[in-house]
Amino acid sequence: MGGLTAWWQERVLERARASVDPHDLARVRDALPLLEDLTEEDMQRLADLALLFLRDKRLDPAQGLELTDAMRLAIALQACLPVLELGLDWYRGWYAVIVYPEEFVPEREVMGDDGVVWTEHEAKSGEAWEQGPVILSWADVEAGMERDGYNVVIHELAHKLDMRDGAANGCPPLHAGMSPKVWAETFSAAYEDLCRRVDADEDTPIDPYATESPAEFFAVVSECFFELPDLLHREYPQVYDRLKAFYRQDPLARAGRAADTL
Repeated sequence: MGGLTAWWQERVLERARASVDPHDLARVRDALPLLEDLTEEDMQRLADLALLFLRDKRLDPAQGLELTDAMRLAIALQACLPVLELGLDWYRGWYAVIVYPEEFVPEREVMGDDGVVWTEHEAKSGEAWEQGPVILSWADVEAGMERDGYNVVIHELAHKLDMRDGAANGCPPLHAGMSPKVWAETFSAAYEDLCRRVDADEDTPIDPYATESPAEFFAVVSECFFELPDLLHREYPQVYDRLKAFYRQDPLARAGRAADTL
């Protein structure tokens, strides 16, 4: 059955590759500095994952947004970078990405820990629902293409990975051999340190939004891991090491290899 699955996936990929102009793919890749350290082999694997992602997930525009093929590719390539070594099965169980032109305001009832219910009216650049869609603002997707540590696509997909075993709590399902105790100790210490620094009005290199919750901390440091690995390694080297083990990628080493080829 494994051989049949591989054969079928290759057939699906052949059709998907034929539907995409290689020049369009190259233009999208060039517009994403985030991908510049990937080898040609890794880039081909990422492109194939992105094509399968676009086959498996609906990308639905909202509020009159015209979603072009290049925009779909840009979202899919960034969405698949975190699972380059994990596989698309880590994104199973949900089927849609909804894309708004700008920040959106979901109006829904929220219950706090004290049982009080209120209607939320906060503008958002992205959102990930447990067993539901990922929602993105295209304006923020575009703003995140500069490789400056901000990437709403990776942020929301990190939440999806975190939700693989239930509600987002900052600890995704860990691979065999990874210690949940070490993960919890490492992330708790870094989270508490960042909260202390933010409370002291320190201008932190890590986005202060990470202090909102352990789940947001995981999503923000995941952005930083892929976008600015040297910064994350400098600020929280043990967090970097845990993410390296989880994502099975080493962006810092990848950047060094890329620099050596220049």
